[in-house]
Amino acid sequence: MALREEFSYPSSDGRHQIHALRWLPEESGPRAVVQLVHGISEHMGRYDSFASYLADHGFAVVGHDHLGHGKTARGRREYGFLGEQNGWTYLVHDAHTLRELTGERFSGLPHFLMGHSMGSFVVRTYLIDYPGTVDGCILSGTGQEPPFLVAFGRGLSGLLLRIKGGNHVSGLVTALSLGAYNRQFRPTRTSADWISRDQAVVDAYVRDPMCRFVPTVGMFHDMMEGLQFISDPRNLRRMDPYTPVYLFSGDADPVGSRGKGVRKVAGFFRESGCRDVTVKLYPGGRHEMLNEINRDTVYQDVLDWLELHIMTKEGG
Repeated sequence: MALREEFSYPSSDGRHQIHALRWLPEESGPRAVVQLVHGISEHMGRYDSFASYLADHGFAVVGHDHLGHGKTARGRREYGFLGEQNGWTYLVHDAHTLRELTGERFSGLPHFLMGHSMGSFVVRTYLIDYPGTVDGCILSGTGQEPPFLVAFGRGLSGLLLRIKGGNHVSGLVTALSLGAYNRQFRPTRTSADWISRDQAVVDAYVRDPMCRFVPTVGMFHDMMEGLQFISDPRNLRRMDPYTPVYLFSGDADPVGSRGKGVRKVAGFFRESGCRDVTVKLYPGGRHEMLNEINRDTVYQDVLDWLELHIMTKEGG
């Protein structure tokens, strides 16, 4: 059974303490590290099952709650808000700080970075800002909307931000984003049917007080800026082409445009020169493949990819 520890470290915003979790193998030292970066409107505690699975197979696993999320937020008033400015930069810097802290503790071990949904956008930004600092990258539930839609989203959220303030919650923005994802699965039973076919997972998500909040227009604006940044070819060319990338998603995931957006992102990596890019799409799977009805297969596939790339690194 994995050993689970809680800890904290200062955020790059200079105001918050980042809440973080660490899972360790119980009977031996780890042979590699996997750093998890969670998605929008959730928290790292939701990854306990997957992180424990990896720890039971010899990995140290770390992850943190973003600003405006989970136990990093100082009460519900902060849920869904990253900061008055530079919110996306803070997210990326906080992930890098955890990478450095973990590297100090587990010096010399291969370090893999894995992001889900919005966390995958953070990871893609990280690969541009900090090339060559991880030994592999895993992207779950990623995608890329057309440039005109991203520009529209940034413009609309930016307008509301100026008029209402960054803490404002817009029904229109929510309906055009998260609400649009759920409408693709009508008739729906809950507001979160789009995340998984497993009703128990959906119900737990809906009941979780740290998942029920609606992101602010400030957070949406920050994320649209991030999406524009990670689709710019000039930025993509800054990535280390030798960092292997594994993308996996359900082929019914609306964030990945039912597979098309995932393949588009894989194309970004290949066009920028990345030499090892793998895509896995699961038939019928929705947004959270780690929480889908076939999660055991997904866990094993991630483990197989990690094992392969640990052996590749050890072999030089």
